[in-house]
Amino acid sequence: MTTASNAEGLGRPTGSAVARLSALRRRHSVQRTVWRALVYVILLAGSVFMLAPYVWMLSTALKSPAATFTFPPTWIPEPVVWANFTEALEAMQFPILLKNTLQVTVYALAGGLLTSTMVAYGFARTRFPGRNVLFLVLLATMMLPSQVTMIPVYIIYKNLGWVDTLRPLWVGSLFGGGAFYIFLMRQFFMTLPRELDEAAAMDGCGTVAVLWRILLPLSKPALATVAIFSFMGHWNDFMTPLIYVNSIPKMTLALGLHIFRGTYQTQWNYLMAASLVVMLPCLILFFLAQNYFIQGIALTGMKA
Repeated sequence: MTTASNAEGLGRPTGSAVARLSALRRRHSVQRTVWRALVYVILLAGSVFMLAPYVWMLSTALKSPAATFTFPPTWIPEPVVWANFTEALEAMQFPILLKNTLQVTVYALAGGLLTSTMVAYGFARTRFPGRNVLFLVLLATMMLPSQVTMIPVYIIYKNLGWVDTLRPLWVGSLFGGGAFYIFLMRQFFMTLPRELDEAAAMDGCGTVAVLWRILLPLSKPALATVAIFSFMGHWNDFMTPLIYVNSIPKMTLALGLHIFRGTYQTQWNYLMAASLVVMLPCLILFFLAQNYFIQGIALTGMKA
């Protein structure tokens, strides 16, 4: 009887042990709360630091030309000039430039998605002599700066009579869309099990059917990532239109913003107002597709 009571007493924590355990838990809870608050403060400070240029852009877009250069600078414009947006868009012929930009972006996006997917599928699923060597050569092209091929490509388009047209801005996307897009899609296809292809082939699916019906529905994150990169790259492209486009009716939005920069003076309020409007579609696209974007970058492959 004594032995049982002693064993029972040994199994129960004493009052002092319970107090120490409770104090330890409270201390850990306080430390966790402090660290969490510190992380939130750091993230908030970083957010304010990153958002400050956009707030200043909006502030400048709503200022009068005289208020743009006031010192010390003011964050809240006085007076607020909403007409800067309409005047800036009229000055840069926004409807025409928007039409050109949409045409280039849509053609390049569709062509890049289609061709990069086909090439990536060939590298990921088919076996042919020299496949790895060709893929290494493809990756090696990513190390070439664009300035190396700028003049030869310009000569090709000039001989084709495509200078001062929109074709040089999107035709290149029909040939794979770029080594990075092919690499991204190929790596994603490699994460999908080959048993899916074999099962589809047993059901009578051909090569194109396997790609269209089996792999592409599972590759939405990678496709969304390529689409976002392609959209933002062509929507914000400034160098290519600068090289090939000479007339205003053929300009894109990124190049049209340059009209507010003169030799001796820059209309900063108009430039900031037009830049906000041009930047808005990229922000909306990213926020709407950010989940797919993160999944595509992580190359998660199939989800259970």
